[in-house]
Amino acid sequence: MPRFAVYRNKSLRSSDVFPLLVDVQAELFEDLASRVVIPLSQSTPLIDFPLGYLMPSVSFEGARYVLMTPQLAGMARPDLGPHVGSVSDQGSTISRAIEFLMQGF
Repeated sequence: MPRFAVYRNKSLRSSDVFPLLVDVQAELFEDLASRVVIPLSQSTPLIDFPLGYLMPSVSFEGARYVLMTPQLAGMARPDLGPHVGSVSDQGSTISRAIEFLMQGF
């Protein structure tokens, strides 16, 4: 499972709000039974600091999504939905948002 892979959220409880999940776990930990993911929401993008930096807009298959960084979670591999693509081209934006969540300024 490559870092920044995108999966369809197969959870009946949350897939309406968070249709996609981004795997943000380092490939070094490929053998773990779980993956760290961040949901993507089709919410209106945030532009004001600090939330716009914490939850940046990313594009996938021509649509814009908000990276819901505060919703970062661990998921068991079998609970991930189907792999549907990648946002690796936006990896630096995603990594900065994670770092901002963990460290602040």
